Amino acid sequence: MLLHVSPLPVSAFSKMARVLPLNVAVIFMLLLFLCASLVCCNNGRRAGDPSETELSGFSVPLEHSFELDDVAKFQSRGSLLLKTGREPSVSLLQNQLSEEDRAKLKEVAAVDGLYRIRVPRVFLQTERQAEGQMEGYLTAFVRACAMVESHLSDVITLHTDVSGFLIGVSIVTFPGACRGTEVEDEVDLEVFNTTLSIMAPVNAPGPETALFLERMELETEKKGKNPQEQKSFFAKYWYLILGGAIFLMLSNSAQPPAGGGREQS
Repeated sequence: MLLHVSPLPVSAFSKMARVLPLNVAVIFMLLLFLCASLVCCNNGRRAGDPSETELSGFSVPLEHSFELDDVAKFQSRGSLLLKTGREPSVSLLQNQLSEEDRAKLKEVAAVDGLYRIRVPRVFLQTERQAEGQMEGYLTAFVRACAMVESHLSDVITLHTDVSGFLIGVSIVTFPGACRGTEVEDEVDLEVFNTTLSIMAPVNAPGPETALFLERMELETEKKGKNPQEQKSFFAKYWYLILGGAIFLMLSNSAQPPAGGGREQS
């Protein structure tokens, strides 16, 4: 039986040749669209890069007050910027003193007034900011003359508890004493030179319980190996006690009876 295969017409080959490049073009455009979508969703971050949440932080307002009548009237000095992430950090963004504030600070220093700062009572941890701010502020102060003569150079320390809650603030200047040195307003009393630090409580060393128990076990083992040491006082010195008792009995029997009769003639 013979099969007869008729050849395809030339027009069919030409149609297939035109359709094939069209299909390849469509597939290439689809792949290009998928790649663009993946790049857009990645936001330019490589694997392992920190996310926006990890890089986010929060700010705590820092205020100061220096008044001639010694009545505190706090105004903004700057903000404490705390950032979390792989390497938590804290920085300070401060305002410059205006010409009016520089003149007032020198007047307060001349009458030996006070320079005060304050910060709100907050948690210095991003994950606990939802708990909100506690009522009140934490305040510290130095002599205004020390602030002037230090050329606005101070050290601010934030003290926290074990949970990260802000419980105290302190400020010192360098130098800390007032010597009556003249200071130029425009040069030395415009920009703050501040060192900021956070001090958390340090855990005290715990008792050496394991070492104490180990010593007790060694002493117990030694006593178990030497049962002679576990004997009581009577078991150790019974012979001395018995000898003493016999000696007392013999001494009492050798003594003459008291109140004996006299010999008669």
